[in-house]
Amino acid sequence: MRAVFQQSLSELQERLALMAELVEASIGEATTAFGDSDAELAENVIERSEEVNALALALDELAFDILLRQQPVASDLRLVVASLRMSSELERMSDLAEHIAELARYRYPDSAIPKGLRKVFTRMGALDVEMAEAVVRLLREQDPAILLEIRDLEDDLDKLHAKVFTKMLSDKVNADALGLVDATLASRYHERFGDHAVGVAKQMQFFFSGEISNDFD
Repeated sequence: MRAVFQQSLSELQERLALMAELVEASIGEATTAFGDSDAELAENVIERSEEVNALALALDELAFDILLRQQPVASDLRLVVASLRMSSELERMSDLAEHIAELARYRYPDSAIPKGLRKVFTRMGALDVEMAEAVVRLLREQDPAILLEIRDLEDDLDKLHAKVFTKMLSDKVNADALGLVDATLASRYHERFGDHAVGVAKQMQFFFSGEISNDFD
């Protein structure tokens, strides 16, 4: 029974890592689709979202089965509880990548990025990709040092999110009402993606130590 229990815990961690890898692929493609007005790439992201949703459902069912049958304690219990929470965070990250891709598809063949904001959105997308990659490493390597790496990336992302609104209020951005709405939504999607990456980091910290420090506030 102990061997089966450990195998179930390993499967839980593997499914989480697989979800994170799919999210990493999605945000990378969504960012490229958004920047390059690539409708085909946007469709890839939208289709992949269903795969992530299915994985999240299967992961949650496995976690509940472990709780019911094995009644884990201590670090094993923290892993199962944290996995349920991280599954939700990763699913939401996938949804946000999908939203970014949908903006690119809806505006095709035009660009969804107003003039004057391209550099900012390019950097926001790059930060989201870096955060997604860091989440994958965190889940695979379980290195606590990666927690603060994710936090620092999110701080940079928040600054860029604020910069978008500053620029939109200036005369440096040339866009119609629809373009401004697109920019507002896109900036929010990028920023929220980072928030959910931090959510994963917080749950991993809970798994490591049994608590969440103020380092993420």
